[in-house]
Amino acid sequence: MGHDCSFLSALDVSSSFDSDARDRHSADFGTEAIGERSTPDAVVRPKTTAEVATILEAATDHGVPVTPYAAGTSLEGNPVPTEGGISMNMMAMDDVLAIRPDDLQIDVQPGVIGSRINEVAAEHGCYFPPMPAANDIATIGGMIANDASGMTTVQYGEVHDWILELEVVLADGTVLTAGSKASKTSSGYNLKSLFVGSEGTLGVITRATLELTTEPTQKRGGRAIFPSLELASTAVTAAVQAGIDVATLELIDSLSAEIANAHVGAGLADNPMVFFECHGVAGKHAIEQLKTIFEENQANSISLASEDERMSELWAARRELAVAMQVYDPTLRPLHPGDVTVPISHYPDIIADAKSLGEKYELLVPCFGHAGDGNVHYTVFVDPDDERMVERGEALYREIVEHAIEYGGTATGEHGIGIGKRPFLRTEHEAEGVETMRRLKRALDPTNTLNPGKIFPDD
Repeated sequence: MGHDCSFLSALDVSSSFDSDARDRHSADFGTEAIGERSTPDAVVRPKTTAEVATILEAATDHGVPVTPYAAGTSLEGNPVPTEGGISMNMMAMDDVLAIRPDDLQIDVQPGVIGSRINEVAAEHGCYFPPMPAANDIATIGGMIANDASGMTTVQYGEVHDWILELEVVLADGTVLTAGSKASKTSSGYNLKSLFVGSEGTLGVITRATLELTTEPTQKRGGRAIFPSLELASTAVTAAVQAGIDVATLELIDSLSAEIANAHVGAGLADNPMVFFECHGVAGKHAIEQLKTIFEENQANSISLASEDERMSELWAARRELAVAMQVYDPTLRPLHPGDVTVPISHYPDIIADAKSLGEKYELLVPCFGHAGDGNVHYTVFVDPDDERMVERGEALYREIVEHAIEYGGTATGEHGIGIGKRPFLRTEHEAEGVETMRRLKRALDPTNTLNPGKIFPDD
């Protein structure tokens, strides 16, 4: 694209035009897996909010796009600089600025890795619950930008539920604070929530105040194995509808279990299964309630983690599934990262749809995900050199998303729109919703400096 970024040399900021550095910022986990790249013209690494403001003001003046980048763990190409320009790597802003355990709050910069937040919080008997599975490699800035969520969403909610205040730099260099450190506010427009999930298209987050909670005194968990995927998904729906106080409900189909076994030697049964976890002193009662529902849905077996078994070991196979999918079969690759969410009553329906469409198009479609909140991750395997197979895969992928939206759900539960989900934005939000989003984008970023080519469909 050839944007002239020579003006960076006059700024007192860390910048690079090195080809290796630029190549490292040309893809994220999702786009790299399918061989799609877009190389920036320069990479900058700001260390302060003032430097972020200086870079953005200068880039806007010179008509150069800026795409925020962090750990590159996203799956929808959210931080990929599709129109070149500047890739703004936020990893140097990685300080935990303050923790206030009496208020159950922590202030962090965007480059802090998620697991680091909980390490610091744990020193004070606290933790930040809504971490995604990749919290040991993903940054909090990326989590906020994509409004991420994880395995405990069914009890604790998404990342946006735990954000109190943000410091944000707009495209013209304006620095603003959105939200407050109070536990609630009805003061003016909810600007904080406007930036959460905006994928770096409206502003660059430079500080976040997060709400914490106390570390659960007890955690109990295990897994239930079912004779069919229909019974497993129905059991999940019944558990949620019964109002059981469960922290985690994760579904893994038999194909996903096979893939996990091949990658990490997990030794999982070749059956659909549900992983579960309950927190706190009421967890024992919740486990008994879950067991009753699972037995009513013909679970073959229900096993609990022993007292000395670490929960991280129990969940190891589930956490590795995203990587395992990439290396499962050298002749096949995942087409797109499926990430739909539906109302819980339709969870068995969307699982059944995915499997029946796999049979219709004669393609492998493993399903797994955060079943307790209606979220299913699915992968469509194709041979990238087989054009007709890729076409079938695209049709299958599209139909699952369309079914989810028809059920009153969403095209993306936690990965964001990025590049891949743009064709579905109007289907989900209709023309009026999309145009309202465009008006907000034009109001805050009239020059389209920030992360162009994302979210909005090409029309």
